[in-house]
Amino acid sequence: MIEVKHLTKRYGNHTAVSDLSFTIEKGQIYGFLGPNGAGKSTTMNIMTGCLAATSGEVKIGGHDIFEEAKEAKKLIGYLPELPPLYLDRTPKEYLTFVAQAKGLKKKEIAGQVEHVMEVTQITDVQSRLIRNLSKGYRQRVGIAQALLGNPEVIILDEPTVGLDPKQIVEIRDLILDLGKRHTVILSSHILSEVQAVCQTIMIIAKGKLVACDTADNLERLFAGTMVVELTVEASAEECRIILSSFCKKDRMEITSVEAGKCEVQMEVEASDPDTACRNIFFAFANAKRPILKMNMVKASLEDIFLELTAQETEDEEE
Repeated sequence: MIEVKHLTKRYGNHTAVSDLSFTIEKGQIYGFLGPNGAGKSTTMNIMTGCLAATSGEVKIGGHDIFEEAKEAKKLIGYLPELPPLYLDRTPKEYLTFVAQAKGLKKKEIAGQVEHVMEVTQITDVQSRLIRNLSKGYRQRVGIAQALLGNPEVIILDEPTVGLDPKQIVEIRDLILDLGKRHTVILSSHILSEVQAVCQTIMIIAKGKLVACDTADNLERLFAGTMVVELTVEASAEECRIILSSFCKKDRMEITSVEAGKCEVQMEVEASDPDTACRNIFFAFANAKRPILKMNMVKASLEDIFLELTAQETEDEEE
């Protein structure tokens, strides 16, 4: 559906996007995840034809966004981070104007406006001035204008920024519903946001794509070790002796919490955590020291995100 090849954008000596390449398949919800300043908005602005690239190419449904802009843009609905709303108009007036600006046929405009208002659930506020609407409703109006013309691809830049928790949940539900009929791409610097709605996650740092996969696969690929947390009835020295036969000292941390009781954190291979847990259980059982609590903690998407973006920053500094 979308092909981005060797995309680069420079502002003087600053490189906002660096040799970025990826493919967006039809019928999925994709998330651009990265810290502020990673290049997400710049990439989206180039993909939608709002910004020129220094080099590289972007094709939407086979149409080059720079060479065949009119054909490519018909396939895209775009919500920038700051929705382009006219505050002195009502949602219905504004959407009618946008439909006209998009070149929709006159006989189709009224029906299209009614449809997108129903989809985004703003019909009940269609006659109120946009300036008097809540931030959540304004965001819905912004999404409604992106849906006009029934584009195949919906691109949303930070769609929940500035919303309260209830509004965030409502917009997430709306995005999930849109994903049933459109290819959706959204950007965010919030992990939970992307993890809640996206099937494929693309992590961007310093204008470069550092990972692209599902959340589960990213956790599986990057989690080389897991952490086993223990609470045991034993002294710190006893714990070291018991665990020394199969765990190196630098892979365990032992803390005395009270007399005769310790908390242990130790790294084990993620490929075989069950064997590690059995060894730990029988080692303490043979020493007649009971394990009061055992918990396995795998690397989370947050851990992977922090590791990948930190690594990219270190590489840039070198």
